[in-house]
Amino acid sequence: MRKLENSELGRVSPEDFTGIEKIPVVVVLDNIRSCHNIGSVFRTSDALLVEKIFLCGITSTPPDKEIRKTALGAENTVAWAYYPDTLEAVSTLKSLGYTIAAVEQVEMSISLTDYVPPARCKLALVFGNEVKGVQQEVVDQCDLVLEIPQYGTKHSFNISVSVGIVLWDIFSKMRPSRFWKP
Repeated sequence: MRKLENSELGRVSPEDFTGIEKIPVVVVLDNIRSCHNIGSVFRTSDALLVEKIFLCGITSTPPDKEIRKTALGAENTVAWAYYPDTLEAVSTLKSLGYTIAAVEQVEMSISLTDYVPPARCKLALVFGNEVKGVQQEVVDQCDLVLEIPQYGTKHSFNISVSVGIVLWDIFSKMRPSRFWKP
């Protein structure tokens, strides 16, 4: 096996990326402290064609050299907006017809493995602070809560890992037709 060169990967240019159909998913970052985590979310969101990222509260915004270190340019390709308050972002998304899903450990959460997005669902995924998680007042405004199954001694993933797991799962379940044949 030979590793492929970047030129062989068939990637679109940043200019062409804006015109590509995205999956109807918005990522909401609720008070994320680490710029490296924020940059990773941008990069993963670019790779999986996320529609937009809402950066909320203390979450830093581009341009930021620490975000750029891990985003590697994805902060310039993925659409984003800043909201001082996560509840305001959630309210805006609800008014636009999004189903709001926190990714958190709560009573009556739905295991990510069991969740199948309804057809034509517009989904907003809320990811919380590295220490405190998604604020309870934000969880209270969500339509559902997804939980990533975990089987070891630790009870949480790093935020950037959580985003990667959840976005890949949701992307694969939404199965954009240009990537998978029915």
